Amino acid sequence: MSSDTARHYDLIIIGTGSGNSIPSPAFDDVSIALVEEGRFGGTCLNVGCIPTKMYVLAADAARNVSEAARLGVHAHVDSVDWDSIKERVFAKRIDAIADGGEAYRRGPETPNIDVYDRHAVFVGPRRIRTGQGDEEMEITADQIIVAAGSRTKIPGFVTESGVGYRTNKDIMRIDRLPEEMIILGGGFIATEFAHVFSSLGVKVHVIVRSGAMNRESDAEVSKRFTEVASRDWDVRLNTTIESLREERAADGSTVVVAELSDGTEVRGGEFLVATGRTPNGDLMELAAGGVDMTDDGRIAVDEHGRTSAEGVWALGDVSSPHQLKHIANHEAKVVFHNVLNPGNLRSFDHRHIPSAVFSHPQIGQVGMTEDEAREWAAANGTDVTVKVQNYGDVAYGWALEDRDGFAKLIADKKTGRLVGAHFIGEQAATLVQQCIQMMAFEQDVREVVEKQHWIHPALPEVIENAILGLEFD
Repeated sequence: MSSDTARHYDLIIIGTGSGNSIPSPAFDDVSIALVEEGRFGGTCLNVGCIPTKMYVLAADAARNVSEAARLGVHAHVDSVDWDSIKERVFAKRIDAIADGGEAYRRGPETPNIDVYDRHAVFVGPRRIRTGQGDEEMEITADQIIVAAGSRTKIPGFVTESGVGYRTNKDIMRIDRLPEEMIILGGGFIATEFAHVFSSLGVKVHVIVRSGAMNRESDAEVSKRFTEVASRDWDVRLNTTIESLREERAADGSTVVVAELSDGTEVRGGEFLVATGRTPNGDLMELAAGGVDMTDDGRIAVDEHGRTSAEGVWALGDVSSPHQLKHIANHEAKVVFHNVLNPGNLRSFDHRHIPSAVFSHPQIGQVGMTEDEAREWAAANGTDVTVKVQNYGDVAYGWALEDRDGFAKLIADKKTGRLVGAHFIGEQAATLVQQCIQMMAFEQDVREVVEKQHWIHPALPEVIENAILGLEFD
């Protein structure tokens, strides 16, 4: 296609996850091409953060019933209506939002935006090949934002085996719950789905290459999580899959059989691969647009979100080392500002990045792990103080009869500032938020603990007691 037939825009945005967070009215007079080959809303809305947590809610409900006897409440789960769970999540909620978001961008409410729904690749500087429906075309723009996300990393031996497998994209829409399933991976995606399916009655086999689960967490948190999870799931640590095959079950269904490095085998009606994420930049012919990549497969960006190509920006999973929706949202705010304000560029703030794992037990974390903090302190001529506070040692945790949950706070001995906070157990993802605030505003925790009242007997007392247990110069 010659350059004079390509339609030109002020801005092309590739991806409708955080890339669709177009501020208004600042962009009302900007002509925009919005490119999305999948469902509007990206990974988070359709196959990630939001639907998975809706499934976790159902799993938590089932688990709470099964554990109620310890509180003197004798109850049981009569059945799990998988079809109703799926309908609530997708038909009644997620799909409607995704469809509505696309309809809005295609409708009269945003006349400055054209939607393209074919895969986008670079064919030249600020020049994209994409299309609408069956029609392929090229479009150009003064500026381009790449927010194309990431996908599941599939090990070669899985694809070479020829067995059927699932990823986060389709596991939540399976027709029925299997009696058993195999999950390959030990990170947050693997452990969240293990919690969901085990709590809904599925026997779950988790194959973990390393010696612990959620290894990116603090080592003590990772160890405790692994211990607790191993009570509920068949966890195989330091184990790899040697071979995969399919067999036909008595009911005619297909069963995946995995032969393991420990000499045993496990089988499951579903096989979920959750071995990490791969940025989608390698699918976009970036070199044609002059866009460089890092050694680990991300689009290379500077602190403002600029790529190596003039006028091309990137944000979110396709470029960020922090594959978290809240970080993609932050980067989107920065990039959208910078696109319109080249003389007043804002920078990404990647300090104090929090995350959570919505499994059982739940994890909430921010800042450095203890190992990282001690290494940092040694390099900077300071020292850190660490306190582990068990949930069961505060009133609410005692009422819960909690024997596993704890908070770990790590602070600079000289300044009193937190450098890391880690929670495992009930409400962990909520409890950590107060620590995020302390770190973001560089508060001295000695003042934090003294200058506010702590509701008794609420669980945040675990933070109060942890701070009181820290030792300062």
